[in-house]
Amino acid sequence: MEKPDREQRHRNRMQRKKEIVDEAIARADQEQGLLLVLTGNGKGKSSSAFGMVARMLGHGMKAGVAQFIKGRSDTGEEAFFRQQDGVVWHVLGEGFTWETQNLARDIETAQKGWAVVREMLRDPSLNLIVLDELTYPLKFGWLDLETVLNDIENRPPMQHVVITGRAAPDGLCEVADTVTEMKDVKHAFRAGITAQKGIDL
Repeated sequence: MEKPDREQRHRNRMQRKKEIVDEAIARADQEQGLLLVLTGNGKGKSSSAFGMVARMLGHGMKAGVAQFIKGRSDTGEEAFFRQQDGVVWHVLGEGFTWETQNLARDIETAQKGWAVVREMLRDPSLNLIVLDELTYPLKFGWLDLETVLNDIENRPPMQHVVITGRAAPDGLCEVADTVTEMKDVKHAFRAGITAQKGIDL
């Protein structure tokens, strides 16, 4: 006799849960371009953003990607997305600071990169813009946070923006619609395993 009682309790719980979820969905009736921040020390920030690029393409929409800091252009995501008609891709960095070792050049590169992004933010045909690793030039002070936020604020109303990178500034997180912090629990690199194609590159 216990099994029917258990099944009934389960049905009652699920019914209550469905009512709560349905009410929340009914309340969420606004449409707008979102600002999303993917931050934290864990792996997967850029991968998550590129997943949203794939979703955009699946809906017949257009996306733009601007990569700061990263200077390489042999990654799997770039090789794939550059072949797609609906994607604009810019590599705007020259490598991490320990590779470039030239502060003035890093600042100049970041500011030139933002000039490219500013034009993307004015293009209503781009439904999504991914600003990959943007948190670093903001953290280092190479780009002015207020200027960046102002440009993002003045984008087309239905344009979505995703910003990735560690240590996202508080001011950025405060104005974002969605902030996800990825936690680093364990990473193969610390065990001496090099970056793997299809996983890290």
